[in-house]
Amino acid sequence: MESYIVGFIALVIGVVIAFPLGIQYRKQIAEKELGTAEAEAKRIVSEAIKSAEVKKKEALVEAKDEIFRLKSEAEREMKERRNEVTRLERRVQHKEETVDKKIDNLDKKEEALQQKLQDAETKLEEAETVKKSQFDLLEKISGFTGEQAKEYLLKNLEEELTHEKALRISQMESRLKEEADLKARNIISLAIQRCAADQVAETTVSVVPLPGDEMKGRIIGREGRNIRALETLTGVDLIIDAPPEAIPLSSHDPVRREVARIALERLINDGRIHPARIEEMVDKAQREVDAKIKQDGERVVLETSVGSVHPELVRLLGRMRYRTSYGQNVLIHSTEVAYISGMIASEIGADATLARRAGLLHDIGKSMTHEIEGSHVAIGVELAKKYKESPDVIHAIEAHHNDVEPRTVIACIVQAADAISAARPGARRENIENYVKRLEKLEEIATSFNGVEKCFAVQAGREVRVMLKPDVIDDDGMVIIAREIVKKIENELDYPGQIKVHVVRETRAIEYAK
Repeated sequence: MESYIVGFIALVIGVVIAFPLGIQYRKQIAEKELGTAEAEAKRIVSEAIKSAEVKKKEALVEAKDEIFRLKSEAEREMKERRNEVTRLERRVQHKEETVDKKIDNLDKKEEALQQKLQDAETKLEEAETVKKSQFDLLEKISGFTGEQAKEYLLKNLEEELTHEKALRISQMESRLKEEADLKARNIISLAIQRCAADQVAETTVSVVPLPGDEMKGRIIGREGRNIRALETLTGVDLIIDAPPEAIPLSSHDPVRREVARIALERLINDGRIHPARIEEMVDKAQREVDAKIKQDGERVVLETSVGSVHPELVRLLGRMRYRTSYGQNVLIHSTEVAYISGMIASEIGADATLARRAGLLHDIGKSMTHEIEGSHVAIGVELAKKYKESPDVIHAIEAHHNDVEPRTVIACIVQAADAISAARPGARRENIENYVKRLEKLEEIATSFNGVEKCFAVQAGREVRVMLKPDVIDDDGMVIIAREIVKKIENELDYPGQIKVHVVRETRAIEYAK
């Protein structure tokens, strides 16, 4: 029992002694943890301050870099704009200088022409004076006036040769018709049958439709700057005083007109119309048309199998895609002439490849008639000589409109093929005014001869029927006057194909039985 009491007392004493010690120990631990927490808090605050300073410096550096970058970009853009303005100013100045030079050249040419005209008038007056003096001397020597001598000679000559000429013309025509008609018709019919090409009458007027009146005002631009820019860049006149729903394009150069049409249509579809945009669209349209020209030229050279052709001639062939003659596309016409020439040459045993080449190039001058003075025949001859074409091709080009007498089979073949292509029904068209004028000119030529009672142009101008006075013109004279009418038509008129002159002389005797 006592041992239990002593143990309990010892336990109580231990607890009394250990409790203050425990409290003291926990106090020390708490103070230690509090000091550690304060130090950690100070460390975290210090690191946060340092991190904030670092981030502040980084942000300042980034802001300075961004400011420098934006400043550099702004300076670069301003420099580019200044360069663009400078370039445009130089361009405008160059154009002004070019225009001034052209004006000076035109003035000089005008002065030279005036001087030449004065010289020509002076020489003409001198020639007239010499001619008059010679006529006066002849009249004095012969005892005849000029008109009397002329009438006397013509009368004697006509009496001697009328019958003989009529007989010879009739004999030659009969013989030539018997020998040549059948074979010529056979060859030509075969060529036409083998080349049954489609014909399309193409318009030479470029009209760009507009969605409304508002678009026309945008095309004109403020103070007309847009339309001036478009006309200056393309060399085409825009007719604004036309119906509100369309703008016609006027130019003698079909290639320029096509470039202007493409550029204007794209500007209308795009909606953004200002000088810079106009220049961009015109440049794109020019590149597109140039590529199309080259492609068309290469295509026809390949299709007609004419061999190697100079690249410049290929380009000129492609330009003919935009050239028309009486509504007929010149490139299609030249291609058809090449095919027909090759077929005719094959039938008669001539060089078909050479004939196709001459037929393809016979109208090459029409591609440059808007840029070079002279007929398309003369221009074509110069181009063929420049690019080393063969003499046969050059001669065929030169002779296809009888500017010179054809001397080779190839030249005659090209002549025939050209007439066949141009005279094909639907190949060419004329406006009603020109058509009426041509018919009136035909009738005027026929009625200008003595002994013609009346005449009629029929078959759309393909035939002229002439009625003669039987008491003035006899049967022999009828053949002569038909030939003379034909020659005058050939000399004074331009026409596709041929014109038949049908001369009629009728004598009637009437009596009454009573």
